[in-house]
Amino acid sequence: MKILKVLALILLPSMAGFSQAPDAARIRQHIRILASDSLQGRGTGSEGERMAASYIESRFAALGLQPPGNSKSYRQAFEFKTGVHGTGEPGTANNIMAFLDNGAANTVIIGAHYDHLGLGNEGSSLDANPQGKIHNGADDNASGVAGVLELARYFSSNKVKEKNNILFLCFSGEELGLYGSKYFTENPTIELSGANYMINLDMVGRLDPQKGISVSGSGTSPGWEPLLKKLSSDKVPIKTDSSGTGPSDHTSFYLKNIPVLHFFTGSHSDYHKPTDDYDKINAEGEAAVLSIIIKLMESVDAEPKLAFLTTKSKSMGSARAFKVTLGVMPSYSSNEAGLKVDGVSEDKPAQKAGILTGDLIIQIGELPIKDMEGYMNALGKFEKGQTVPVKVMREGKELTVMLTF
Repeated sequence: MKILKVLALILLPSMAGFSQAPDAARIRQHIRILASDSLQGRGTGSEGERMAASYIESRFAALGLQPPGNSKSYRQAFEFKTGVHGTGEPGTANNIMAFLDNGAANTVIIGAHYDHLGLGNEGSSLDANPQGKIHNGADDNASGVAGVLELARYFSSNKVKEKNNILFLCFSGEELGLYGSKYFTENPTIELSGANYMINLDMVGRLDPQKGISVSGSGTSPGWEPLLKKLSSDKVPIKTDSSGTGPSDHTSFYLKNIPVLHFFTGSHSDYHKPTDDYDKINAEGEAAVLSIIIKLMESVDAEPKLAFLTTKSKSMGSARAFKVTLGVMPSYSSNEAGLKVDGVSEDKPAQKAGILTGDLIIQIGELPIKDMEGYMNALGKFEKGQTVPVKVMREGKELTVMLTF
């Protein structure tokens, strides 16, 4: 904790002179603190993550931002279980949030997860021998949190009263299965009916100007695609994906019928490894990404509340290739034995078979499904055109539907 406080004190003087453009030096300082070894990889519910939460709170307070709702705290506590697929010990973690009240009817949500893999004991590290190694998660996702903090600084000091309120949200439990964002959407501190749209920053610290940035969710509102094409440039090209879902926190908001955009500067060989460190961050590139987000937000600020659209393709977020698909969005936070369905794609096998959001898939063909891994393994066993029985639990009753891949 002492190291964190010293670094924060070093940072405070440089924060005093607010410039209006996103600042690479400030971004770099945020990431250096959040991805330092003293935070031990920010594992969900760990002491290191609590240190990160305290740092984020201190930045929100320094900007004069309010706790949301009727709370006097920037924290929203929730329960979770450690371990792979939530099979470990129970614990408590916190979402950290702050509110810029512009007296508006609608609110824009800017979010990023601040947890990471800790000491590599949760089963999702890609290192050959991860146990006991600090996974600092500089890109994943200290970079996203730095982006939230820099956008909070910009909008709280730009001397403009936007026509939307802004909620700045830093989630915990993303790496274990979107725990924090799902908890927030089920226990919101603002009226979700007034949520205009949600922007998710997850891994925005490794911009390669040749590859540009990927923005998912462009199909979740009619105006996103043309606006993103307008903001794309030779300096920072933008590649869009219409899907409103994927293995990050924007999924939780899409499933509540809120337009979303997920900004991502691309995968790399350090993903989910101890080598995802501060010295590999492109802070100038992240500042360019944040400038695009600011232009986007300013472009739609005076517009009416955005219309929501469902998207046909729902990303599984897996690198595996399969010959078949069900067309479902799995729950990343369910602890039930089986595969909980959080969404069903239009015109895909699951919808045609009658599988519904909320169903728990427990068997496909002769293969029992106990968790996500079992589901992924099962998909590799079937061929396109094959028809199989699928057992689901729905409202406490077991049902069997016939599904054709």
